[in-house]
Amino acid sequence: MARTKSHGSVVGKVVAITGGARGIGRATAEAFLAADAKVAIGDLDAELVAKTAAELGAKPGTQVVGFPLNVTDERSFANFLDDAEAELGPLDVLVNNAGIMPTGLFADESVEMTDRIIDINLRGVVTGARLATGRFAARGSGHLINIASLAGVSGFPGVATYCASKHAVVGFTEALHRELAGHGVGVTAVLPGVVRTELSAGANTPRWMEAVTTVDPEDVARAIVGAVGRKRPLVTVPRRLGSTLKVMSVLPYRARRVAERVTGADSAYTAPDSKAREAYHRRLTGGGS
Repeated sequence: MARTKSHGSVVGKVVAITGGARGIGRATAEAFLAADAKVAIGDLDAELVAKTAAELGAKPGTQVVGFPLNVTDERSFANFLDDAEAELGPLDVLVNNAGIMPTGLFADESVEMTDRIIDINLRGVVTGARLATGRFAARGSGHLINIASLAGVSGFPGVATYCASKHAVVGFTEALHRELAGHGVGVTAVLPGVVRTELSAGANTPRWMEAVTTVDPEDVARAIVGAVGRKRPLVTVPRRLGSTLKVMSVLPYRARRVAERVTGADSAYTAPDSKAREAYHRRLTGGGS
């Protein structure tokens, strides 16, 4: 990513990003660095996060550090934020980005995988929010950004538990936004459509839906940087997705179901390209996130 004109609201700010070694997390780190922020990335893959931090830090004028992070372990999360502050200064922004999305029918999903999705996608967000907003509120400033999804406002067969976790993140964010509005702390949920990363690889997305919802990690990263310091509780990526969701929300449920069936949106995750998703699922079952 080329160096961009500094974004006035993030220059010099300390930003921590979970799931920062790849995909949206890495792109977000790069975008903040390009806007002259200082960045700490955390990831369960200790080797990859160190490599990513070294690569990003090789660019002149950047301040970036990488640490191992298990978002399901509160002590690990607290250590990550403590280490980030020790290296870069008081935390200004936390991006709760870490998440997983295995595909398959709920009836075939193991209890262990259900727990893992909820632990990473929801409990990890809640834990990070508690640790970060406590620091923010004490200083009367800071911004928490939770990465949700189009699946946080819709229900897609084949990713039921993922949808549940992202719906919860959206509701949690909206509530926390209102709770902290008077304390100088911003809280925003970013809702990307289908992002071209390993997480969504192989999705059987209809052509019309791909044109409306599909974005690159860099698009999401720009929206995240742009959300800092603003008071919007929800941001969609692409922006036009917000208008589409509003239209869909006023349709009767049966009409939405018919539209999804006719357009193929209801089978995007029930019949994905298994070969394209093989590497991702293999990493999930091997312990990565």
